[in-house]
Amino acid sequence: MTAPARRILRLALAILAVGVVVGISSGLLSLLLHGFEQLAFGYVEDHSTPGAEGAPWWRRGAAVIIGGVIAAVAWWLLRRGPRAVPSVKAAVDGARMPWWQTIVHAVLQILIVGTGAPVGREVAPRELGALVGGWFTSAFRIDGRERAVIVAAGAGAGLAGVYNIPLAGALFAVEILLAELTLETAAVALGVCAVAALVASVVEGYEPFYVIHGATSSWSLAVFAAIFGPLFGFLGYWFSHWGAWAERRRAKGATILWLLPAASVLTAVVAIWLPEVMGNGRAVAQAGFNTADYTMIGWLVAAFLAKGVVTLVTIRSGAAGGVLTPAIALGSSSGAAIGALWVLLWPGSSVTAFAVVGAAALLASSQKSPFTAIAIVFELTHASLEFLAPLGVAVGGAILIRRLLDTRADRIRQLDL
Repeated sequence: MTAPARRILRLALAILAVGVVVGISSGLLSLLLHGFEQLAFGYVEDHSTPGAEGAPWWRRGAAVIIGGVIAAVAWWLLRRGPRAVPSVKAAVDGARMPWWQTIVHAVLQILIVGTGAPVGREVAPRELGALVGGWFTSAFRIDGRERAVIVAAGAGAGLAGVYNIPLAGALFAVEILLAELTLETAAVALGVCAVAALVASVVEGYEPFYVIHGATSSWSLAVFAAIFGPLFGFLGYWFSHWGAWAERRRAKGATILWLLPAASVLTAVVAIWLPEVMGNGRAVAQAGFNTADYTMIGWLVAAFLAKGVVTLVTIRSGAAGGVLTPAIALGSSSGAAIGALWVLLWPGSSVTAFAVVGAAALLASSQKSPFTAIAIVFELTHASLEFLAPLGVAVGGAILIRRLLDTRADRIRQLDL
């Protein structure tokens, strides 16, 4: 067998192996989340029961506080060790992810989300995906740029597996982690993510993560997207700005032992009146998608502000977790609030459609990833392709504003230096 043929064979075997193992790990993380939710609140999250609002207030408070205390102690002990868990981006760049530390780190993230902490659960499967990708590249003696591609594809496959979004997972790998779209990166990412999503679907099935009923496109929606896309970009920029600040200032050392439980108490208090803020943001987002008219505007604004604050406070307190699904929640709630007023001026689409546009545009700006954001929203909602044009218009405007605000911030930093 020639050297090029051996290379292709190793790569193909690595794609299959990484996809299968990441799919299994994603399915296990989903089952673990369901177990924590059942124990904490007596329910299992699905599209008909997206949050813990059915549980009594005292049980919600007890769950999130107990989860926060357990995670605070565990993370304090874990981070005292000699081998810290690197970020997924660092793993793509060559950092080695330690086995047991990464697994414990991922399980702790699922624990806090399952008990009500207001952060996303998507970082945990990405970390395990990067870990698996790195292991198999060593086993198949793949190094250099090909190793980076496999690790990035593994991380994207983790995202694809837990949400059954293979295209979005592949785009996440090539657009965000690799920032390189070639035939090879696309083939590897799509292959690994498709296999992982297929394997994990044994647990999650093929139901949409968010349910949208009666959402149709129209000229009203297209004009709305053109006008308000930049506003969602502005909101997404500031959410990511403060998210980055919270990560830089994340509690270190023994500080986490009191700060994370304090953040959990804050979440518990807010959840007395707004239980939807708990968890990864699915409940707030689904409420936005379910909004029918302007009578929900006050609630949507309150949920938008509360979800943003408790998510950032939790990350600042030392918790590890994602901001992808919280960003969708913020986009859906703000899109529905503005859309509920817009349809009074220009009917044509339901409020749900405006929530879909807001979710995609705010997510695109916060993640700086237009194609990934559009794919995520389409795959999570199973929206009709007629939404492609208004979503493209809104996301384009959001990314333009994001670019302008980033340029302004760079100039300010240069002047300070």
